[in-house]
Amino acid sequence: MKIILASSNVKKAVEIRDILKTFEVVCYSDMIPAFEIVENGKSFQENALIKAKAVYAKIQGIMNESFWVLSDDSGLVVDALGGEPGIFSARYSGEGSDVANLQKVISKLQEKGINESRAYFCAASAIVGEKGDYCVHGFAYGKVITTPRGQHGFGYDPIFIHTNHSVTFAEMDRLQKNTLSHRFKSLELIQILLRYL
Repeated sequence: MKIILASSNVKKAVEIRDILKTFEVVCYSDMIPAFEIVENGKSFQENALIKAKAVYAKIQGIMNESFWVLSDDSGLVVDALGGEPGIFSARYSGEGSDVANLQKVISKLQEKGINESRAYFCAASAIVGEKGDYCVHGFAYGKVITTPRGQHGFGYDPIFIHTNHSVTFAEMDRLQKNTLSHRFKSLELIQILLRYL
């Protein structure tokens, strides 16, 4: 079964391929030119479905085999910031770069005189195909700190420490992070779903 990933984010694709080992995962931008998708949903689920449906509409006419389009919308929710950055995690700074987004979270916490806060990651994984549209969620709970640590991962990984751990996601190797991450948990549910569809 081929899965078309509704993303051109190479790091995200690597992580998803590590988890969905039994499927052939291809970035949609390897098949057609990348195009802008307006993510104007009010939740992770809505945005994940918007992306998956948009790519499915473009791809279905050129595919001659069975496939699903998989989209992931995920983000960091920080208690001390009233739930920010939330669904705006990927574009929180306005620049859209990982470094700028990370720095904005750190700066906003420091402005409040806070060195750490409870936080969680949420991932909504949506699949769209000829058999319908589905979405599941995965969560990773812990805290954020204001001193980035580690060289692995991407996004907010350098400041997120999972519950019952002392290292950030960016200090973990891919295998360890993938067993704890919000994306891993949502994709596990996707794999179960695909067995019955």
